[in-house]
Amino acid sequence: MSDTWLKRWNVRYREKEYAYGIKPNEFLKEQIQKLKIGKILLGAEGEGRNAVYSAKLGWNVYAFDISVEGKNKALRLAKENKVSIDYKVGQLPELNYGNEQFDAIALIYAHFPANIKAEYLKTLSKKLKKGGIVIFEAFSKNHIDYKKKNPKVGGPSDLATLYSIEEVSSCFHNYEIIELEEKEIELSEGLYHNGKGSVIRFVGRKK
Repeated sequence: MSDTWLKRWNVRYREKEYAYGIKPNEFLKEQIQKLKIGKILLGAEGEGRNAVYSAKLGWNVYAFDISVEGKNKALRLAKENKVSIDYKVGQLPELNYGNEQFDAIALIYAHFPANIKAEYLKTLSKKLKKGGIVIFEAFSKNHIDYKKKNPKVGGPSDLATLYSIEEVSSCFHNYEIIELEEKEIELSEGLYHNGKGSVIRFVGRKK
């Protein structure tokens, strides 16, 4: 992962305000409430809004990101909400999560660099127990057109970093598909996700 990528996220998360707000993502909120509480891993978790929400529900929460600035704000948010989260900074292969360690994995706008994207999703899948659930929401490749019309909706400008249904299906091929769709949604998340966008939503159970 390049220094440019790391610097970009540290700069964004160094701002005083929370980049994507402190409320949980709506899709995560909707889906996690359907699950039996257990151990969850949140990837590319940034400033911790979804991790803190999960912890408030009683989940045993683990999270990671490449940004130490994101971690600092996540731990601050956790303290303010009187919950605890295990938050690591670094690249996934170095973080030593065990295989079949988690009951659920949440990937909410986890846009990894194109050259490692598929590898990361497949590696994360190995960390999930058999019968465990993946909750996934991220911008689709068609989102590029939405961002051109309204830059305030945010998301990557690099097409290869965005997702397609086919990519998600391939990386999570050994799953029972509970939900998989491309959808236009209205976002209102902090400073950088505002307006209509195109997303891929996936919920799957590992076979």
